[in-house]
Amino acid sequence: MTEENFNYRTSQSLLRNQFPGKGKLQIPIIPKFQERPGDFDDLLLIGFDKTNLEDQNHLERIVHFFLYDYRFERVWKTPDADIERLSRYRAVLSPDFSIYLEMAPVMQLYNVFRNRWCGAYWASKGIRVIPTVNWGDASTFDFCFEGIERGSAVAVSTYMASEHGNRQDQKEWFLAGYNEMLRRIEPEKIICYNTPFPEMQGNIVYVDYERSSWKYMSYGREKQYINEDLAAFQIGGQAPSSRDTMSAFIDVPLGKGGGSAYGGKWRPNPNKPKDQRFIGTPGDIKITTNSKGELYETHIGDDGQADYEIHHSDHGNPAQHVNPHRHDVIWDDLGPHIVSIEHGKKSFVRTKGGILMKSFVTSNTPEQNRFVSISDYKWCLSRGGEVDFCWNGVEYGMTPCGEGKYMIYLYNQPETTAFFPSPDAMLEYMVGTDRLRDVITKVTVLDRTI
Repeated sequence: MTEENFNYRTSQSLLRNQFPGKGKLQIPIIPKFQERPGDFDDLLLIGFDKTNLEDQNHLERIVHFFLYDYRFERVWKTPDADIERLSRYRAVLSPDFSIYLEMAPVMQLYNVFRNRWCGAYWASKGIRVIPTVNWGDASTFDFCFEGIERGSAVAVSTYMASEHGNRQDQKEWFLAGYNEMLRRIEPEKIICYNTPFPEMQGNIVYVDYERSSWKYMSYGREKQYINEDLAAFQIGGQAPSSRDTMSAFIDVPLGKGGGSAYGGKWRPNPNKPKDQRFIGTPGDIKITTNSKGELYETHIGDDGQADYEIHHSDHGNPAQHVNPHRHDVIWDDLGPHIVSIEHGKKSFVRTKGGILMKSFVTSNTPEQNRFVSISDYKWCLSRGGEVDFCWNGVEYGMTPCGEGKYMIYLYNQPETTAFFPSPDAMLEYMVGTDRLRDVITKVTVLDRTI
């Protein structure tokens, strides 16, 4: 055996056995957090992806990992790389590697081990660590609470379990694991990131999700760097190659950690009456009009869910949409998805005899159509949404256009059409003198199909 092979076989980057735990699984134990006066007063968190060595404004915050796993895989792969910057903050939550219900059990176990190993490692380097607790279904209860000392402070997040837009809450799943955590760990304090459910017991330290988000942070140097580094899209422009994503700086953390990987089940949003067109009596046609009086006909299939719809509109771009045109509506775990199947061909509702029932659906107001977040915008476009919006008195349209591309244009001016490879890339388009990314939650959304 060569020295190189020996060193690899015995390295801690491979073995990860320097923190023996209890029982058969030997999951590392994170030492109990030693609270200091003021640790939990008016507490705010900061996402790991927002931390840096030059930060002087947010060092009183506790670092969290309620983010998609790819944003912090590095703390497992190269655990020494971030010791210096993490040690500057008040404390650190152990990394919340996901334990989705759909995951293979061995992956759920592996992610619990990684959570505890990183926490134990940081504690060994003098960083103050609070364990983050997550769980799957009841089959994970025999290992998902291991590695946490009884009476320790812990951290949880209700964000994934809460209701969002068209997603039902996953409260039943969350409370089952939460109550089991109370029984097994008897935590001294529970940091709850996002609003607690009324049924939650224990000494809860509520951390406001919005106040901890990027919107309430002064980025200083790094925000200036982003604005200088990325060239905005103009009509016909190309995507900048200097960065593969802006999401690590601009998006708030969303929808990760535990529960279903797909989120809660889709349902019509009671605040968006137009959603009702997607469900109904088999054979029914739901009639909706938009702000221009244009007609949408949505056909309800045999399972009570929409299966196709016809838009009596060219969406302000007749080069891409004939009037009328047809879309299929397909369903998956995320709900309805509008798919373009007959762009450029006229298609009308036909029956084999008899007259289909018709019912009328109330249209959304511009406020109900409004994009409440960048994620809401991305959701709409990625699900086939066709959007008509106004900014500073100028009207724009944006839609998917097949082959994985998306387009945006001045309404009724098809020669201005610009194409983008993704909804995220399209956010760099300039609407007048403003970057779409900066105003997407402020524009007046006259109409959106999903």
